[in-house]
Amino acid sequence: MTQSAISLPWEARTERRTPFDQPGAFARLREERPLRPMVFADGHEGWLATGYEAVRAILADGRFSVRRELTHPPVTLPNAEEQAIFHGPPPPGMFVRMDPPEHTRYRKLLAREFTARRMRRLEERVAEVTGDHLDGMERTGPPADLVQALARPVPSLLICELLGIPDSDMAAFRQAGDTVLDPASSPEEVRQGYAAMLGVFPPLIARRRAAPTEDVFSGLVNGGGLSDEELTSVGLLLFAGGMETTTGLLGFGTFTLLHHPDQLQALRRDPGLIDGAVEELLRFITGPGGMLRTALEDVRIEGELIRKGQTVELLVGAANHDPARFERPDEFDIVRSGHGHLAFGHGVHQCLGQHLARVELRTVFPALFQRFPGLRLAVPSDEVPMRTDSNFYSVTRLPVEW
Repeated sequence: MTQSAISLPWEARTERRTPFDQPGAFARLREERPLRPMVFADGHEGWLATGYEAVRAILADGRFSVRRELTHPPVTLPNAEEQAIFHGPPPPGMFVRMDPPEHTRYRKLLAREFTARRMRRLEERVAEVTGDHLDGMERTGPPADLVQALARPVPSLLICELLGIPDSDMAAFRQAGDTVLDPASSPEEVRQGYAAMLGVFPPLIARRRAAPTEDVFSGLVNGGGLSDEELTSVGLLLFAGGMETTTGLLGFGTFTLLHHPDQLQALRRDPGLIDGAVEELLRFITGPGGMLRTALEDVRIEGELIRKGQTVELLVGAANHDPARFERPDEFDIVRSGHGHLAFGHGVHQCLGQHLARVELRTVFPALFQRFPGLRLAVPSDEVPMRTDSNFYSVTRLPVEW
């Protein structure tokens, strides 16, 4: 074992002074050595990347694999079932766990359905859905849980529409999705929710083959030669990605803006700052979760030799707070140029849904604060329940009043 190899236990990954801080260990490790040896939970000696340049370089390098069967978990997995899922080969269509050329085939099909231009054409529909849910908040009156009233249902409804989930199935499908993605759900509840979601796809695929429509999923069914099993995996991935990430960003993004009233006031004075505000939120609230890559051959990055078979954990949150890349990185400043952040990854695996997420964020935040100019937290900041085990920090509830 290399003398300088360290371990990074779970406690060190989540310890923060406030909900808006990165774990203190990240800054210390990044300052000492932005790419360094690390001992993984199973004893594997791999690497930990905390510096922006190192993380970005590895994400862009085709000599690193995302395949889980080659990867070592950085922390202990809670049970045998999760260990089997982590190490097992991906099911057909689970392209986020595949390398090129398998990954490329799926990526090309999906990229044409999720172009920036096509997602921008959804702005009117996003505004309509947002307005409907703000109307509901107004009718019900304060206080409200912003997650349940707005942050979760808006992206959930929109991704279901993109998938062409019929109205008759949508309520049950969305409820099952909530259960699967809820960290408080029991393993049995997750299994039942997952089974309910799976059951929606076979008849949906059959209908789209017989009668294509304009939704994204119809294009995949009829334009890519994918099997039903592949289409089901892709559909589930799109739903999870389109819902969980944006829900977290809307909830914690609102919390962040309310906690920084000077920044919120600047945005209210100049709505033209919204694009920069969204990029700064993406940079600022990236969570402690790491991406994993395994070297397929010996690779030298930032002067360090990563041997074939070694796994690297990439701490994107630490990279997005690297002072070598972003000035005053631990300050939330919507006027700064947050562009270049790695919140959506980088390289061939960069998030396909990033354009949709940006459209939703650029639409929802101005509408929310215009409708409720007096919006404020209904509880002290330290009483807002947080989820810190994903790639984005998020709130499980956000009690607000106005």
